[in-house]
Amino acid sequence: MKNISILPCFASVLFVACSTAAPVAVHNTNTPTSNDRAQNTIAHGPAERPAPMSNANSSGKWSASGDPIDTTKFDKAIADAENNQKAKPADSAARTELAQAYFERGFALTEARQYASALGDYRRALKLDPNHEESKKWMDQIISIYSMLKKEPPKEGEEPPPLPFKK
Repeated sequence: MKNISILPCFASVLFVACSTAAPVAVHNTNTPTSNDRAQNTIAHGPAERPAPMSNANSSGKWSASGDPIDTTKFDKAIADAENNQKAKPADSAARTELAQAYFERGFALTEARQYASALGDYRRALKLDPNHEESKKWMDQIISIYSMLKKEPPKEGEEPPPLPFKK
């Protein structure tokens, strides 16, 4: 497993994604203008700015944001590992395999900026394998960034599914 440290990039992307208001500059009305009325100017960011993360839908559940990705191979790995774990419920290797499958999908979702969805997979991995260090590290990073931005992360069980991917 490659150890990629993208925290600075992750933090800046999440910071930009969670900004709620663009700065507004209001022209001073005491100074005459060409048409003698106040004019507002709103600063705009780049067109590729990611959609803000929010929990704005009416049910109080979180909505997903980020880039849709094809999770088919991760979903299959999770399904196969779940079947293996159900067949051998006492086998710690089967639980570890399922935890790793959830971690791998969570990591792919993190790279696609689907942080709330990734958080759910990291939490599932840790329920299966409380010693899964990478899941713990990434979960803590996502939660700390939410905290830094004074935003509440999704509660356990409220994480949205991955965004649908259209081929």
